[in-house]
Amino acid sequence: MPLIVEKKPEVLITDEGVRTDGRGPLDIRPIKIQVGILSRADGSAYIEWGGNRILAAVFGPREVHPKHMALPDRAILRCRYNMAPFSTPERKRPGPDRRSIELSKVIREALLPAVFVEKYPGTAIDVFVEILRSDAGTRVAGVTAASLALANAGIEMRGLVTAIAVGRIGDWIVVDPNHDEDQWG
Repeated sequence: MPLIVEKKPEVLITDEGVRTDGRGPLDIRPIKIQVGILSRADGSAYIEWGGNRILAAVFGPREVHPKHMALPDRAILRCRYNMAPFSTPERKRPGPDRRSIELSKVIREALLPAVFVEKYPGTAIDVFVEILRSDAGTRVAGVTAASLALANAGIEMRGLVTAIAVGRIGDWIVVDPNHDEDQWG
């Protein structure tokens, strides 16, 4: 398998604030969202954000296994972030790694304050975020997709949780960095 070598673009943003993909500093990439696309999940969402393709599924509230893990006064919110082996230009090793474990925790901590866990005592709510194609910003797109999947599952929430990434390229602050900006900015 040939090694993919990425080359740094000469200019990531012009003096006038035009980025390599034609966006301005405060412009986000195109977003397409669908909910309820998985019939076997209690709730689901699919998001296309720039080059990202992310699927989120929610199962629950349901019985906790093992039972001794159940909390009598609230639900347990469990999140799993996973990048498919084919989601990046170079094949990613299957299974959880440190980054996936960390991002699972970040997504859980972003969603937990929004979910009325006290309305579902003794249960578990499982959220799965699967990255099918990665193009920078999978964390924020994953949070948004997971929130929509929870709402689609009918989980009572204080509100939807959305996220956006912000970066710096030279003297410019930009929103929603693309892959090159994330890599080289």
